[in-house]
Amino acid sequence: MIAPFTVPFEAEAIDDLRARLRRTRWPEPATVPGWEQGTPLDAVRDLCAYWADGYDFRAAHRRLNRHPQFRATIDGLGVHFVHVRSSAPGAVPLLMTHGWPGSVVEFAEAIPLLTSSFHVVCPSLPGYGFSDRPAEPGWGVERVADAWAALMGELGYDRFLAQGHDWGTSVSTALGVRHPSRVIGLHLMPPLVAPMPPVDAREQEALDALEAAASGDGYSFEQSTRPQTIGYALVDSPAALCAWMLEKFEAWTDGPLSRDQLLDNLMMYWLPATGASAARLYWESFAAVQALFRSGGGDVVTVPTGCSIFPRENPRPSRRWAEQRFTDIRYWNEPPRGGHFAAFEQPALFAAEVLACARTLEPSS
Repeated sequence: MIAPFTVPFEAEAIDDLRARLRRTRWPEPATVPGWEQGTPLDAVRDLCAYWADGYDFRAAHRRLNRHPQFRATIDGLGVHFVHVRSSAPGAVPLLMTHGWPGSVVEFAEAIPLLTSSFHVVCPSLPGYGFSDRPAEPGWGVERVADAWAALMGELGYDRFLAQGHDWGTSVSTALGVRHPSRVIGLHLMPPLVAPMPPVDAREQEALDALEAAASGDGYSFEQSTRPQTIGYALVDSPAALCAWMLEKFEAWTDGPLSRDQLLDNLMMYWLPATGASAARLYWESFAAVQALFRSGGGDVVTVPTGCSIFPRENPRPSRRWAEQRFTDIRYWNEPPRGGHFAAFEQPALFAAEVLACARTLEPSS
């Protein structure tokens, strides 16, 4: 059964959030400037002060509910999703999957740019946003892909395009492998593949960037091995949640997001208390996903595929590498700007990439 859903904003929850922010016990600053030891004290204090006393919760409530939202029970789990139908004749279903530390909020500005051609569906991953938090292990990437196929069937979409970044790349790829007859094509940002020597100058630059980014991998080690431990801080302390996630938005974006954008996204973790449950997807699937772009392997993907490689993304595979695993690449582009959260950072450019990719992924008869 599919039921309408509205993101809640109860006064009691807002008062509690503000009180927690105002009584945060802060650590001393790092012993070196910048972000080398993690999120700087001033950056977290400033954003948390705005969250407590400057953030317009009523306006945020309107923003978080600007698109129609629903919940459905899929494989025994309640799944929250945005669903915006197009009025265009012949519109194609488009399934877009977010990652961590993102949410469906990332797609809010891009959705109106896509509904001229697509029926847009954006689910919250299990344990994220207002989807249910799994109470047992087993909700890895493959099971999520199966759930998404079932959700699209419930919505009456027999075939669809699957788009994704971060965890969405892996979920969309798994859809193409496990449900190829349902998937018209994939749009991935980026495809996950391992390097293939010898490398050219562009490929070496990408490898150097990936190696440099390894100094910020502490979050993934913790979430893939002990998600419950970090989960206490992420669910109990809005300052901890802010610091933990702000570090990634600083490192992975090509230009800053606004304070309201950052906090709208954080609200999708704070309100439903999903800091721990979201981290568990790393425990379920991160080792296998990381191996795909470090050591190779993975199923060969035969469905038509398009790829957009943004300049602040990591990893940034070359088309030559991608063709090892994805045997039918129809579209490849490397836009001039944008990072890991392309739909959030550059909604018009992101939408243009999806539309350009879709034109090459013609449905088979």
